[in-house]
Amino acid sequence: LNMKLSWLVIWAGTLFLNPATADCNIASQNVTCEESGKNLTDIPSNLFQNVTELHLNRNMITVVHSNSFCNMTRLVILDISNNEISSVHKAAFAGLNQLSVLNISHNKITQLDSEVFTSLNSLTVLDLQYNQLKSLHINPPLKLTTIVLAGNLWTCSCDLVDLQKWLTTSNVTMENENDTTCTFPNSKQKLSIKTAPIQPTDCKIGKASLENIETSTSAVEFESSALPIAPTTNNSTGNNGTDAALPLIGKSWTFLAGVLGFVLSTTLLIFTAIKCPVWYQYVVSYRHRRLQENDSEMFEQEFSADMSSSPASTNDDDPIVIFEKFHEFVQGEDEYIEDKYIDSYETEER
Repeated sequence: LNMKLSWLVIWAGTLFLNPATADCNIASQNVTCEESGKNLTDIPSNLFQNVTELHLNRNMITVVHSNSFCNMTRLVILDISNNEISSVHKAAFAGLNQLSVLNISHNKITQLDSEVFTSLNSLTVLDLQYNQLKSLHINPPLKLTTIVLAGNLWTCSCDLVDLQKWLTTSNVTMENENDTTCTFPNSKQKLSIKTAPIQPTDCKIGKASLENIETSTSAVEFESSALPIAPTTNNSTGNNGTDAALPLIGKSWTFLAGVLGFVLSTTLLIFTAIKCPVWYQYVVSYRHRRLQENDSEMFEQEFSADMSSSPASTNDDDPIVIFEKFHEFVQGEDEYIEDKYIDSYETEER
């Protein structure tokens, strides 16, 4: 039993230190791992560390993360073409000092950092065809002998000047040069990116104007940052016992006060509209005035004048209306006439 456990531990340790796959072949100095067409979404980590040729094409890989191959220091050929790669991190190929051939064609790469290939000191063949690149910056000392750039969306403008200079001054061979043409602008379509006319002077003028815009923007930002800003204080008291300055009242308080005033005024108007008819009826029904001494005499004179002006009756059968004076104002009274609207309980109290 102890012997079986020992062999089991040794076997497990061997698999852990040297993880192998069924698709890796060892032949003399070369270790080839074939991981094509397996619907992989990421770079596998269970590979031989001493692999020299790795094929990861025709998978579903979308991102090449930093240090994805850092343990494969002996890797010479790397094929990650025909994937869904859209992003390649800056240190994606770190540690591949012996890599000679790199194929990342037929992907969806739109931009590559200029330092992605800096650590690849032994790189000689670079295949970037049929991606979505519009420009490319390659920093020396890259010792490429062959580069493939066809099938991209090259924009023949100032951003392509550095690549154009490198292609013309270095000893690199650009394969399929006739198919490596400008896509934009329309006036330069079907022109080779290596020979398309791009005036460096125009680019310098454009860069200078861009720098001026950035400088003016920075000046405006500096001036805006130099404007005085109301200090923010709290309501706590300091050691000297004096209260800190109160914070400024914001516009929200003004808005709240306006809303509150509007609500109160509206409520008051509604209340007044409801109550006013009742008050009006009360005032009209209890409206009195003091009678003067000559009111009765004026009434008798007016009535006598009306009677005298009327025509005399010639018919003896006409009824004669006799008006009697039922009440005569006496000087000794209190000069007030009883009001029919006075409540009965007030009369009783008197």
